[in-house]
Amino acid sequence: MIDIVSFRTEGLGDSTYLILYAGRAIVVDPQRDIERFLDRLDDHEPRWVLETHLHNDYVSGGLSLARHTGAELVMPASAAPAFRHTPAFHGEDLIDGEVTIRPLHTPGHTPEHTSYVIIAEGQERAVFTGGSLLVGSAGRSDLLGSDRADSLARLQYGSVTRLARLPAQTGLYPTHGAGSFCAAAAAGDSTSTIGEEKRTNPVLSHPDEDSFVASHLSDLEPFPDYYARMGPINLSGPPPLPDGSPPRLDLADVEPGTPVVDTRPADEFAAGHLPGALNIPLTDQFGTWFGWLLDGDVRPVLVTDGTEATADAVTQLARLGVDGLPGVVETTESGGPNRSRTARLSDLSDAGQILDVRSPLERAESAPDGTVHRYLPDLRSGIPPEIDPAAPVWVMCATGFRSAIAASMLEAQGIDAIPVLDAGVDDL
Repeated sequence: MIDIVSFRTEGLGDSTYLILYAGRAIVVDPQRDIERFLDRLDDHEPRWVLETHLHNDYVSGGLSLARHTGAELVMPASAAPAFRHTPAFHGEDLIDGEVTIRPLHTPGHTPEHTSYVIIAEGQERAVFTGGSLLVGSAGRSDLLGSDRADSLARLQYGSVTRLARLPAQTGLYPTHGAGSFCAAAAAGDSTSTIGEEKRTNPVLSHPDEDSFVASHLSDLEPFPDYYARMGPINLSGPPPLPDGSPPRLDLADVEPGTPVVDTRPADEFAAGHLPGALNIPLTDQFGTWFGWLLDGDVRPVLVTDGTEATADAVTQLARLGVDGLPGVVETTESGGPNRSRTARLSDLSDAGQILDVRSPLERAESAPDGTVHRYLPDLRSGIPPEIDPAAPVWVMCATGFRSAIAASMLEAQGIDAIPVLDAGVDDL
C-alpha cells in the first residue's frame, strides 16, 4: 500500500510529491524550502529523492534534502550535474522491497528529462512526469532557446506518446500544472490518470508528429527572465536554504537610491512609499514577478506589513535563489513620503489614456477600443509611443495585481500612473 501526498506551490504552478510506503519515503522534485516535506515524513525513512529534470523555474531542494536525510539522490543519467548522485537510466529499475521505480527517458521539455513509474504489487500505480505529459497539456519545449525548440518538440511528441501507452488506471502526477509558465498551453488540475488524459488531453489527439509540433510551438506566452539563471544553479549544486531572515530596518535607515520592493497591497503603497519603490503586492505570484522584473544580482530592501509577510516573501525569493537581502522594513503605517493614486472601475469615466499590461495572448483575445497595450515586463524598456507621459495614465490588467506593479514602474519614470484595482480590461 502506498500513499501519495502532494505539496502544491501555487505561485510557481508546481507540485512536489511525497510517496509513503512500508515505513519508507520517496520525494519527487522538491523545492528548496525542504522543511515542509520533512515535517510530513512522520516516522517514514527517506529512501530516494527523485529529480525529473534540471528545473528552469526554481532552485531545487533535492541535493539539500538528500544530504539532510541520507536519502539517495536520483537524477536523469544525461543531466550530469556537478555533484554526486545516482544516475537514472531508462528502464533500469530501482527496487526497495515491494516497490519498484522504473525510470523512463522522456525528453522534450529538456533533453535529459526522465519520468518515474512507481510499481507496487505488480501494477503501475503512478507515474511522475515532471514537465512531460501534464494534465490537459505538455511541458513546453522552447525554454532552452528557439534554435532547439523544434528538436525538443519532436522529442516531446515521442515522450507523451510513450507515456500514453501506460495502463489506463496509472495515476498521472506531473510537477508542472495550472499557473506554470513551463506548460505549453493552459494546464488543468494537478493530477489525473493516463486513461483520463487519453480521453481529454489535446496533446494526445494529434494524428502525427508534425501536427503536434506545429500546435506545441504556437501561441506560447513569454516566460520569466529568471528561468535562465535556474538551470546553472541546479547543475552546479544548489545551496541549502539559509537560516534566519534579513535584518530589520527603519524607514530612516534606507538610503536614497537603494533599490526597494514594497510588498504591501496597492492601496497601502499609494498612501505612502519610498521614492522609486517597486510595488509587487505579496500574493503567491510575488516571487515570479520579482524574478522577472529585477536583474539577478539586485538585492533590494523589502517593505512588508509584518513578520508573517516577511517570512512569506523571503521564502518565495529563496526558491529563486535570491538570498542575502540587505534588510526589511516592517510597517503597518506609512511606508514613506511619496503618495500616489489608485482607481476603481467607476472612476474610468474621466480616464483619458488606458494602458493594458496583460500578456500578448490575453490581448489577442480582447482588445477594447481606446486602450493601448504593452506587456508588463516590456515596460522596463519604456512606454508605448501612443502614451503621453505628461498626462495621467490609467493602468489595467485582468485583476488589478499587475496594474499595481506596472503603475509603480511608471511612477519611478515620473509618470502619473493610476492602477485600476477592482476590475480588468474585459470589464470595459
